[in-house]
Amino acid sequence: MTETVTALETSGLGKRYGRTWGLQDCSFQLPQGRVAALVGPNGSGKSTLLRMASGLTRPTAGEIRVLGSSPQHQTVDVLKKVGYLDQERPVYKTLRVEEMLRFGRSLNPGWDDQSARRYLAELDIPLRSRVGKLSTGQQAQVALTLCLAKRPELLLLDEPVAALDPLARQRLMQVLLGSVVDDGTTVLVSSHALSDLEVVCDYVIILSASHVQLADDLGHVLATHRLLVGPRRDASTLPEHVQVVAGTHTDRQSSWLVRAGQPVTDPSLDVLEPTLEEVVVAYLRDQADPGLANAGTRFAHGKSREGAPTNNEEVGAR
Repeated sequence: MTETVTALETSGLGKRYGRTWGLQDCSFQLPQGRVAALVGPNGSGKSTLLRMASGLTRPTAGEIRVLGSSPQHQTVDVLKKVGYLDQERPVYKTLRVEEMLRFGRSLNPGWDDQSARRYLAELDIPLRSRVGKLSTGQQAQVALTLCLAKRPELLLLDEPVAALDPLARQRLMQVLLGSVVDDGTTVLVSSHALSDLEVVCDYVIILSASHVQLADDLGHVLATHRLLVGPRRDASTLPEHVQVVAGTHTDRQSSWLVRAGQPVTDPSLDVLEPTLEEVVVAYLRDQADPGLANAGTRFAHGKSREGAPTNNEEVGAR
């Protein structure tokens, strides 16, 4: 039986900056051929993880393997298979776009020049333009094109849509899906744009407080979490088989995000399917103040399901 090689695997991975851990005890497996969302607040370790996966940063503790190899000890082998887009999108601004393509072609044996030129033409980015004269969004597209033209087996993207307009974000997501379908590329994308990620991602990794809070198939995550809404009540009165992630109360109503291994049949509760955003923000709130999680006094955000503001009161809030 052939052993399946994961695209990215970490075990007890950690990175310390002085006395502060930027990432700690990080363990998960990302299967090949998936588009994974890497989400978490600023400072949670997302960029640190991506830089270690690309071989640019060495871990302080633990182990990381990319397509079965160590990016620290087998750097050349890993670099051939990995495309990495830093959130700063480093490009040579004095070069013309065409010169950037020539530069990429000289460094990457598997370079797909035809696809790169077609992609830039669709974006109306002139090959003769100097990179520094392009808009911030266009520069980001050039940097992304260089990553895609390499035809990597693992594509690491750090906030790729931050400088893009809505149409460009949609186009990027289509390109990522096409890359997975055509080449079997595994994509790990860090972004705060959860609505964009939910359209294309089939795996989710949640980082908070420098730790992995959740790493799982997105379909399984959404299938095993439920939003429970009903009259105000204590967490201890909820069905025994549910695990409360977070909740919030108004004077008359309680809302809970829970893990549920089986259907919730309590007639006093409305049982709703959560969105990716509701799941993510609930886990982040849980880590922001874990003392409230046990009391079940928080939920993902201070709005009702319909989006109307609520009169939330968070027990223990200062």
